[in-house]
Amino acid sequence: MDHRPHAWGRPRDDVYGAYDASYMQSNGPNQHTQSPIVTGTSVLAMKFKDGVVIAADNLASYGSLARFTDVKRLRTFAETSVVGFGGDVSDMQYLDRHLTELAIDEAYTSTTTTTNAQPTLNARNLHKYMSKLLYHRRSKFDPLWNHLLVAGLDESGAPFLAAADLLGTTFTSPSLATGFGSMLAQPIMRGLVPDEASVANITREQAVNCIRECMKVLFYRDARSLDVYSLAIVTKDGVELSENEKLEAQSWAFADRIKGYGTQTV
Repeated sequence: MDHRPHAWGRPRDDVYGAYDASYMQSNGPNQHTQSPIVTGTSVLAMKFKDGVVIAADNLASYGSLARFTDVKRLRTFAETSVVGFGGDVSDMQYLDRHLTELAIDEAYTSTTTTTNAQPTLNARNLHKYMSKLLYHRRSKFDPLWNHLLVAGLDESGAPFLAAADLLGTTFTSPSLATGFGSMLAQPIMRGLVPDEASVANITREQAVNCIRECMKVLFYRDARSLDVYSLAIVTKDGVELSENEKLEAQSWAFADRIKGYGTQTV
């Protein structure tokens, strides 16, 4: 009998086989994350006649806990486009670093010679690049758990807005939303821009007011949202980004006027 302490409780190798890590089947396929832990919620965007407005709140939730309240989920690219990230925050950070490297490469490899030359990637090119990257990772069975919105101008200077998800699926529309925004905010935006033809009649002020109204609806209806958000407007003059917009101060003050709330009775 083996009396050494590390052998106590071990079955007999000659009867039961080797007692090692082989039972863990470590020779199987690689396993990757299948459920994001820290996530961001909805991203909203809408075209108007001169550009695109896009918004996302600054909350990153740890499961159901509103843990990180200052996470910026809008990222500018070369002062010509904006990428909005929904989904896993760690994958968002990976993509952010990737976009930084891409912007540097584009700046150095630009063939233009003017002093204020911009990189050649416009919003349409950027969206195609991101969608191919997401599809590549999905094909490796190691997807990036994000739903992206890319807003900007295309090669002709027209407003461009498109989405790409973790499967590499792409689509475009005059208004787009991710997460709960696709159910709660999209009907509001479609009431203003039901089709591409209506975009030419929408002013910047109308689009911004609609997005602000949608952010208010999401704050009241989506438990994973926050009343502080980032808002960006992309036009031919560049990107205007405000990262600390806040909803009106009343918050939930209206609740005490609802029958059945608090001490009131129906």
